[in-house]
Order: sequence, then structure tokens, then C-alpha cells
Amino acid sequence: MLIWRGSTFPPTVPPEARIGAGPAPRERWPGPRERWIVGAALLGAAGLAWAWLLSQPAGGSAMAGMTGTGMGGAGPWSADYLLPAFAMWALMMVAMMLPSAMPMILLYARVSTRTEPRGAYMRTGLFALAYLALWAGFALAAAALQALLVARGTVSDMALALGDGRLAGGLLVAAGLYELTPVKHACLENCRSPLSFVMRLWRPGTAGALRLGLAHGAYCIGCCWALMLLLFVGGVMNLAWIGGLALLILVEKLAPARLPVTQAAAGALILGGGVLLVRG
Repeated sequence: MLIWRGSTFPPTVPPEARIGAGPAPRERWPGPRERWIVGAALLGAAGLAWAWLLSQPAGGSAMAGMTGTGMGGAGPWSADYLLPAFAMWALMMVAMMLPSAMPMILLYARVSTRTEPRGAYMRTGLFALAYLALWAGFALAAAALQALLVARGTVSDMALALGDGRLAGGLLVAAGLYELTPVKHACLENCRSPLSFVMRLWRPGTAGALRLGLAHGAYCIGCCWALMLLLFVGGVMNLAWIGGLALLILVEKLAPARLPVTQAAAGALILGGGVLLVRG
């Protein structure tokens, strides 16, 4: 147990998160300079990923250019195909997910600086890297799925989009239904409430930063994996589709819980999928 301004708290929960704990000494708060440094680093990483996406040719021709598949080059299960595919998915995950993770990362930086000033920058970086490491794992799985779909001819190696309208419609409907599940709701609540998340799972030190970053990444994947698979509907390198999905994810996480954003998204996805299914 530790003592904080005359009150006793469990050592696993930061005083920052305790109701009634009173303000921390002013000198231990991260000032505007520190917040700008962390925020600028996050925006810079996301901006570089978006710059790469914007620099690529439209559609799957970017993949064709990297792997030579469009000219009878490397097969989808070769390293020459899978490594660029993984890099492409990993950069997309950084571009799409890091902006919506910024409130959680900035709150972690604030709490870490307040409770353990020494090494706070390093722990914040580890928290963000652990979060992105889980999305890198998702990117690896997505690249393997892409290779499988390309090998079977389900997805064009140029457009990187489902050619069968019924499959695309079914995927839209499935993603819409997932939006309404308790699993989606629970994961979204953990992403939407940074302070509550930190209060429950906080642990001090480097190990605590890694643990919290991995937990946040797991909840974030649980919240967004179905939406990410919709990239195969509009085209994996379709920038308008990527931007639309990234905006939906951002709004879902930042909008007040009282607004029916998730329900509206579910309705739109199910309706759009139904249209594709009827058209065949």
C-alpha cells in the first residue's frame, strides 16, 4: 500500500485515477511541452503512414508493383509477395488506428508522468509500441488471408477486392451484425473510456506499460477486426474506402456513448450488404 496526500490506496492504481484523491503536486503534471511532444510523435507516425498510402498507385496495382504479381511474377505464398503485403497492412493499421488510440496514449502519458516522472517518456513509447505490436500481428494474419484469397481467385491480385457481389454482401452483413454483439460493445467501451481502462489495469513500471499496451491493443482488435476485413469489399488499397473506415472507427471511439453511432453503422452495413446479396 502507498500513502497519497493522507489517503491509502492499492499500489496498482495510480492516485490520478482515484476520486477524491485531490490534485497532484503541480510540478508532477506533464506540461504543455510534454503533451505536445507525445501528441506530435503520434501524429507524425500516423502522418507518415498516410503519406505512404497516398503515394501508392490506386487499387491493388501498388501490390503488383511491389511484388510483380501483375506481370506473372511472385506467387501469393512466396516471401516476395507476403513481406510487401505484410508491410502494406502494417502501415495501414498505423494510419487507421493510431489516431483513434491517441486519447488513451495521451492519458497514459499523463498518469505515468504524474505517478512515476522518471522514465515516463520511455514507458509511454513502450505502451504505444505494445499496442501497435498487436496490430502488426493482425496485419500478418491479414496478409496471409489476402494471399489465400488471391491464390483461390476469390480476390483479384490487382484490385484486391472480392469479385463476387454475394461474398461482399455477406461480409458487409456479418460485419454489421458483429457491431450489435455484446463482444463488440464490451471492447468498444474499453476503447471509449480511457480513464476507466487505466484505473482497472494500471501497473507501475516498464512491465506495466507493456501489459497495458497489449491489453488496449487486444480490446481495440476485438472492437475493429470485422471492420478491417471490409477492406476486401472496397479494395485493400482503395484510399476512399480506407479513409471512410478509419473515420467510422474514430467516430465510434470518440462519440459519446449516448449517441447510437454503432447501431447506425450496423444498419448501414446490413442494408448495403443486403442490396449486394439481392443483386447477386
